[in-house]
Amino acid sequence: MIPLLFDTETTDVGEDAQIIEAAWLHMPELAEFLANPDERALDCYHERFKPTVEIKPGAMAVHGIIPEDLDQCRPHTEFSLPSDVGFLIGHNIDFDWRVCGEPDVRRICTLALSRYLHPTLGSHNQSAMLYHYMSDERVRCRHMLKNAHAALADIQNCAILLNYLLRDLRRTGHTLETWDDLWHISEVARVPTVMPFGKHRGERIDSVPADYKRWLLRQPDVCPYLRTALTGGRR
Repeated sequence: MIPLLFDTETTDVGEDAQIIEAAWLHMPELAEFLANPDERALDCYHERFKPTVEIKPGAMAVHGIIPEDLDQCRPHTEFSLPSDVGFLIGHNIDFDWRVCGEPDVRRICTLALSRYLHPTLGSHNQSAMLYHYMSDERVRCRHMLKNAHAALADIQNCAILLNYLLRDLRRTGHTLETWDDLWHISEVARVPTVMPFGKHRGERIDSVPADYKRWLLRQPDVCPYLRTALTGGRR
């Protein structure tokens, strides 16, 4: 089961979003990637697709793809992942997983890992994390990020970020031999320690009043990772 570092650009961010650009890197075994993390040496896929819904202006402002760019592209319904994919890796990978049909794969989220390792940083988006790690190479980092929010550039940059995160995890005593090891760490990292929204936003979850926790747990759309935190359990 192969791991893919994966990213998409879409018509919107809502429930009806359609893929208009997709890219992935075929990742080697984790030990091999740790030994040679050069994203340029990895096999990659990149393609654009024609949607059946409009591209929202807000989306165009982010990724710069306009409908005219997609006139000769295949329909978005023809996008598919390789049949043997076992892991999807990316920054906020849940979004990309959702727009490609929620396949039965394990997801490794570099956004969750960034928040887990650096909880006090003001921003954890991919560009901010790269500037954080590349503080001595800001000119190079700025050049790398010129094409941010293009799927191919984003996966290449995410591979660089992933390498920094892996080094931090190993430095802090985590065992990392396989992608499955990293998936388990990512699952722990996804469980929030502070309330992400509402009147108790920013408070530590273990200090949120019990009656508010009980009320929130009765709501039908509570994120499963937040549910785990509210109940004090582990998934």
